Amino acid sequence: MISIKGLRKQYVTKERQIIAVDDLDLDIKEGEIFGVIGYSGAGKSTFIRLINRLEEPSGGSVTIGDKDITRLKKNDLRIARQDIGMVFQHFNLLWSRTVAENIAFPLEIAGMSKTDRKQRVQELIDLVGLTGREDAYPSELSGGQKQRVGIARSLANKPKLLLCDEATSALDPETTTSILDLLVDINEKMGLTIILITHEMQVIRKICHRVAVMEEGKVVEMGDVLDVFLHPKQQITKKFVSQVMGNTEEEDAIPSMLQDNPEGKLIKLQFIGESANKALISQLAKQFAIDINIIQGKITNTKAGSYGTLFVQITGEDAEIDRAILYVQTKTSVELEVILNV
Repeated sequence: MISIKGLRKQYVTKERQIIAVDDLDLDIKEGEIFGVIGYSGAGKSTFIRLINRLEEPSGGSVTIGDKDITRLKKNDLRIARQDIGMVFQHFNLLWSRTVAENIAFPLEIAGMSKTDRKQRVQELIDLVGLTGREDAYPSELSGGQKQRVGIARSLANKPKLLLCDEATSALDPETTTSILDLLVDINEKMGLTIILITHEMQVIRKICHRVAVMEEGKVVEMGDVLDVFLHPKQQITKKFVSQVMGNTEEEDAIPSMLQDNPEGKLIKLQFIGESANKALISQLAKQFAIDINIIQGKITNTKAGSYGTLFVQITGEDAEIDRAILYVQTKTSVELEVILNV
């Protein structure tokens, strides 16, 4: 368990005081992948650097297990950091060292013997999928391979916590997917807790269990990823969700699309988990004397399961439409909202 209480970071310049992280409270469960999302300047990178004290906090506490990181003396902090790995956006590799030598570097600092070091490095090279590239230099690697080296190096001392600061933002979409798959594999095989900082909701959707949304140094919304997708409360969260599920401006334009057939009801359906794979529309059309016109829809997957939205126009007798709506609300797990009585 990671417990963060009242965490604060402020910078004082000649002109003004800047609060980068503002009284932040979070509890992160052991073994989960926890995402923190925000736009540039939200304070998320400062926050993650406060966890291992690459930045010194102005106030508050960070407790990992039974250790309050914010109160450790220099030598105790150095030892505690061996339990915290970190993956950076721009890899931070030593360009004069080979893949194997980069991964071995933290083991050298820790004083591990050469024999044990060699064995551990090979284990990590195999784990991250770089077998055969041990003697390559960073300049000979692709972006994805460099990040794999960074991940392997961060795991060298068998940490309990892995911090990822925009670990995929410098990569193309296909490489990003492969790196995210690797992080999930590491999480599942090693039971490693991962805190992942990003500005992309696609990254959160693919691998995170829970997410915190940051804005102006504060956590403005937090919850299970699927819940946040289904019921975003803050405007900033709605913007992030629209990265994955489509532009909300398109939804606002839906009523005008019905001008040629202004009757019935406009319905928004939200499908969750197994319900996303059921043939609800055909069931309703067969069971009730109604016509259903599909206006717009999209389905995607999260770590917790499938999630989708579908906008439909239902026409027919009012009583029959109401019966169909009642059926969805009482007999299925699909969430239904009447957007407009046309």
